Amino acid sequence: MSASFGATSTTEDVLAGVDLTGKRILVTGVSAGLGVETARALTAHGAEVVGAARNLDKARNALKEAGIDIDLVEVDLGSLASIREATDRLNADGRKFDVVIANAGVMATPKMQTTDGFEFQFGTNHLGHFTFINRIEPLIKDGGRVVSLASSGHRFSNVNLDDPNFETTEYTPFGAYGRSKTANVLFAVEFDRRHKWRGVRAAAVHPGGIQTELSRYMTEEALNEIRERMESRQTADGQPFRFKTVPQGAATSVWAAVVAGDDEVGGRYCEDCQATTRITDEEFDAASGGVRPYAVDPANAAALWTKSEEMVGEAF
Repeated sequence: MSASFGATSTTEDVLAGVDLTGKRILVTGVSAGLGVETARALTAHGAEVVGAARNLDKARNALKEAGIDIDLVEVDLGSLASIREATDRLNADGRKFDVVIANAGVMATPKMQTTDGFEFQFGTNHLGHFTFINRIEPLIKDGGRVVSLASSGHRFSNVNLDDPNFETTEYTPFGAYGRSKTANVLFAVEFDRRHKWRGVRAAAVHPGGIQTELSRYMTEEALNEIRERMESRQTADGQPFRFKTVPQGAATSVWAAVVAGDDEVGGRYCEDCQATTRITDEEFDAASGGVRPYAVDPANAAALWTKSEEMVGEAF
């Protein structure tokens, strides 16, 4: 078991005394926020980090501001062609990874589609990473880790495998976000089941409430409403809700990737640098924590996997 950390732990707290020399780690979404901090913290402790981003110039500038220079891979998770090109390059290179952190994502976008016609949030947040990670799965070393960034937003909605693209269902930005984040949790559940035979474990992590550019599609009015609502809530232990700093938000990703024991992460939903034991049917409340049962249901995870393969046209 790893040391005890919590909601206010930072990346430096969880990595104190940890030497990652010799570890090779892939992080998606390294052009801003959590991705940059995750890459910075891992690099500072000796890891070789490879970053993936859609806009390489933006990523280089953000990483330069953070004081690091890492190898980059160009990939647009909203395009299967881009994903296949990027993963073909990685596979041809052949160098292995100890950890893959699926950090990139979008939130509460207007109704739109990916290049391949998928609903944008489900297509980018879930199907993009589903295809990217599965195509490079042979590069993940035995005993490695996959970290899938989910969110308490999964509590907005379950996946809808009959209408994943909102062709017959009324679209709402957060309803679609909820579906995609539930899918991120379910992906970890099923990936872990399929690969734990060789010691590769997968976890879903909720970074916490953080104010980053993830909210770039939302109006200032909507953002202010959410801030006020969240700041009026209490956490599960009765404490006032507080937004996390970026180093606090990235801490759970780093903890799950290189600090936690296998029994703490395998197929589990993690928040505040620990695997949650709170499985609840309560509707969305960002402050109280926990995971809804449908997001960690193995049958739901297996069904999503099958549907995802059908949608992207590849079997893994």
